Amino acid sequence: MFTASLHILLLSSILTTQETAAMVAGNVSGSVDPNGFCHCTVSYPDPTFPVDRVEQLEMLSASLSATVERELIKIQEFASKLSIHENHMQNLTFRVETMENDVVSYSELDFELLKLEIRQMESLTNKMKATVADSNGIIEQLSTELKNMTLAITKLEKFDKNNVLAIRREVVALKKRLEKCQEIRNQTNPTQPPIVYGSCNHGLVSNISEPFVVQLNWRGFAYKAGAWGRDPAPVPPKKALYWQAPLGDGRYMDYYRQYGSFDDLLLYKNPKDYQLGSGHLAQGSGMVMYKNNLYYNLRDSRNIRKVDIDTNGIVLTKELPGAAFNNRFSYSGTPWQDIDLAVDESGLWAIYATEESTGNIVISKLNETTLSVEKTWVTGQYRPAASNAFIVCGVLYATKTITTRQEEIFYMYDTKTNQDTKISIPFKKVMEYLHGVNYNPPDHKLYVYNDGYLITYDLSFYPKNTNP
Repeated sequence: MFTASLHILLLSSILTTQETAAMVAGNVSGSVDPNGFCHCTVSYPDPTFPVDRVEQLEMLSASLSATVERELIKIQEFASKLSIHENHMQNLTFRVETMENDVVSYSELDFELLKLEIRQMESLTNKMKATVADSNGIIEQLSTELKNMTLAITKLEKFDKNNVLAIRREVVALKKRLEKCQEIRNQTNPTQPPIVYGSCNHGLVSNISEPFVVQLNWRGFAYKAGAWGRDPAPVPPKKALYWQAPLGDGRYMDYYRQYGSFDDLLLYKNPKDYQLGSGHLAQGSGMVMYKNNLYYNLRDSRNIRKVDIDTNGIVLTKELPGAAFNNRFSYSGTPWQDIDLAVDESGLWAIYATEESTGNIVISKLNETTLSVEKTWVTGQYRPAASNAFIVCGVLYATKTITTRQEEIFYMYDTKTNQDTKISIPFKKVMEYLHGVNYNPPDHKLYVYNDGYLITYDLSFYPKNTNP
């Protein structure tokens, strides 16, 4: 037996619509059997029909189809988010206009809040740039405008508040681009009148902002329970009125403090402190200030007390008929707040429970002058299952605890329609327990006392007649 090495010239032609003939040469090892026949194996570079390539194309086609489907889903999700962010921009536009006209001087904290909201919208546009191919370049323009807006706000902080006009123009331009982007994605949303602060020309609450920490209450860490806020209708000559009411031992309020401006509150300047006598203490975190009067639940009773803050004198004391008190049906995690007073666009309210309602939330509209009950509604929500509540345009919104750092608006009751609804609007919190939660109509903010810290949230609303 012997081995022969044959040099064989191979011609391989694989014809396709885009290829020409190719010549391939190679060395092939062979052998000779006992009969003198030569045996060798010849391997072609490619099969005559490229089956493997067809299989690869089929897999690639399936992969591309899945990718397109995912992108279509993303476009639908972003279209939905754009609608929410358009509402945010509308609220932001009118907040800036309010800042221009307000007599209160605005500090670095206010601008930080504006920048936070812009960063949130910038995050959305960046995601859209990364996932959506926009042939008209609108998303790219939107991203650029947001960056320019951030730079403008940074410069604006160095000047007086009148320069807010520049940023307002940017906000208006950005809002138009959002509207155009929404039209491109075939989202139909009829033009709505601008939201006017202090009025009810809007729909229900649609979202709530990140928590904005103002400061620790003036009495320190030990005073974890209490309330604070801004009088929505201060009586002239007062132009603004901010107040704090920390509770001693988490139950009684003996001192309260007021400031004539937000700047004074931030800097602890020009405070006015008042003391309530031993027989006149407030109980729980349900107090509120309205038209230069402090309203609160008088200790160990179902009575509501009205105090003139200019003189610290008692104006009126009146019983709230049937109201449970002394921690009978207080909120979850917030003891002693059996009677929670609130203010909305229409005036003064009381949120409480009675034995007749079996602990369910009762809402009463109060006459601010006489403290008489004008009308009462009994809801289907058990009060101790809620962590707190507030009222906007005659609609009660109740919150509940999700975790130590997250809360949720989970329930609403509309006094105009007598209907209640389960909803879900989650929001973050700085500390574990929300005590006083006070809504202020002129700026659409919630003033929250969060385990001793003074916190604000901005509320966003659906356009009028377009509730979910």
